Amino acid sequence: MAEIGFIGLGAMGAPMAGHLVAQGHDVRVFNRSAGKAVAWAERHAGRVCESVAVAADGAAFVVACVGNDQDVRETFELAAPVMAAGGCFVDHTTTSALLARELAVQADRYGVAFVDAPVSGGQAGAVAGQLTAMAGGTAQALEQARPIIMAYAKAVTHMGPAGSGQLAKMVNQICIAGVVQGLAEGLAFAERAGLNGEAVIGAISKGAAQSWQMENRWRTMLEGRYDFGFAVDWMRKDLGLVLDEARRNGAQAPLTALVDQFYADLQAQGHARSDTSSLMERVRRPR
Repeated sequence: MAEIGFIGLGAMGAPMAGHLVAQGHDVRVFNRSAGKAVAWAERHAGRVCESVAVAADGAAFVVACVGNDQDVRETFELAAPVMAAGGCFVDHTTTSALLARELAVQADRYGVAFVDAPVSGGQAGAVAGQLTAMAGGTAQALEQARPIIMAYAKAVTHMGPAGSGQLAKMVNQICIAGVVQGLAEGLAFAERAGLNGEAVIGAISKGAAQSWQMENRWRTMLEGRYDFGFAVDWMRKDLGLVLDEARRNGAQAPLTALVDQFYADLQAQGHARSDTSSLMERVRRPR
């Protein structure tokens, strides 16, 4: 079993770190909000550390699931110098591809491997250990990290060199944004037309309109419940990364840009911490 430093115990990180403990790994954790670390330790047998450096000291793996590019950079700069030689830094944060490429170069200088492996599946997937990971880095680095990632994932796909995992996650977010907006508009249309929402979904979910979002969110969207983990604030961060990358590579993303503005409207309406399906609220109550 491996010595692992796990950094970031939010809605995703806490259950992911718990799965590593359950598999018998020696897990040392750090979280900026100490209360979350204490709460995690009450449920799991890992050790809470007072800093990133202590959690990473001598670790064969450091796993990061933090907030944004700067958080990852700071975590890496503290962890890489003290990790075990030949160790592997695994980043599950959704960041820019530019950052992943930068850290891969730095990791090589420290004598450690680097894998950017953003995940999809949300909090429910993290709790169930059924996440999907999109990984960038060398094939050797991914094979080194794979047994760790598979503690909480059902699939890991190698997308290419460093940064490729982040680019694949951007594709994921583009597709989700469009599907959720379409579902919100469809459900609101059904309401306005006087149709029974459940009957409509029962009919169309058997055909080409079916999606994960439809299966899992149609009822709560109709009921106006938006407390299912992945917040509007986080989605706006992710879509900002998408749009920045699109400007660099020349990709056309007009729908993504439009839905990003709809999420900005939701932030202004007080839904910053509501989940992404709250697009339904904007369709129902446009400004």
